[in-house]
Amino acid sequence: MNQFAAKIHAPDYPPRDRHPAIFRLFDNLKPGEVMELVNDHDPRPLQYQFMMERPDQFTWEYLEEGPDVWRVAIGKK
Repeated sequence: MNQFAAKIHAPDYPPRDRHPAIFRLFDNLKPGEVMELVNDHDPRPLQYQFMMERPDQFTWEYLEEGPDVWRVAIGKK
């Protein structure tokens, strides 16, 4: 069984569409579900955006931290 309800590879999206696509995917998760974000750089700015726009609604766990690939499990509370 796959531990992720959804996966997104951010570099597949144009830069201006990345964060909106990630938030759309997150918003479609059910409570308790987890999505996997794969990126080519540290997505720390996205984490800050989550803190501002979805406070107390998410969990954030780094699964892999570079130097070429970052993977983050983002869960919906």
